[in-house]
Amino acid sequence: CELRGMRLPTEREWEYASRGPSNLIYPWGNDFSENNVAYSSTTDRQTSIIGIRINGASWVGAFDLSGNVWEWVSSLYYPYPYDIYDEDDNYNTTNRVLRGGSWYDGQDKMYTSYRDGRNPNNQYNDGGFRCARDYEL
Repeated sequence: CELRGMRLPTEREWEYASRGPSNLIYPWGNDFSENNVAYSSTTDRQTSIIGIRINGASWVGAFDLSGNVWEWVSSLYYPYPYDIYDEDDNYNTTNRVLRGGSWYDGQDKMYTSYRDGRNPNNQYNDGGFRCARDYEL
């Protein structure tokens, strides 16, 4: 992300892009549709081509916010929900937050508010990232 003049989104930014102002259960709405997500029931236990499930796009047009790969965010893995001012490196954890679920997971991890925490120094075959940048007027 830094090479592109960007950064990882915070957990709050990621969730807002996924849930929107209507607090959607899934990026596309409130009803689950397996045709909208790359998860254990719709993949051969591997990643999917990004953006082929156009009906799964979020309210801002972002693809694959549910399923395909877990997405790293910059936030430390705190108990949730937490105050935005808690997002600093003084918390006693090395785990960072991942959002969105992956091709490996079941439907129970595909909703917009589901989260996980993992150590970013370890390797995982079901994770990725999405870059963000600050909005400029």
